[in-house]
Amino acid sequence: MALSMTLGTLLAVAFCGCGPVMYTSQIRAAARAVEQARVAQAPERAPYEYYLAEDHLEKAREEAAEASYQDAIRFAKTAEQFGVKAQDLARTRAREAGR
Repeated sequence: MALSMTLGTLLAVAFCGCGPVMYTSQIRAAARAVEQARVAQAPERAPYEYYLAEDHLEKAREEAAEASYQDAIRFAKTAEQFGVKAQDLARTRAREAGR
């Protein structure tokens, strides 16, 4: 009984520590995608996607500040997706404008 309780406690502690680590990894990827979209001139060429990415990135940081790591990770993933989409659209529109 004591062994199973100790094992359960250890597992609970281990899983509690994963949230901040997973969040850190995801927020870095999201911030990088948003920055690359900015450099690709997405605010002008793909504003909808770019500002959605920025808003989700900000919301992810707010949720992390409140230790809501699962929500923060979800918002960061969405920010990354929109950041990548904004980059792609901005680059495509730049090529089309150059023709």
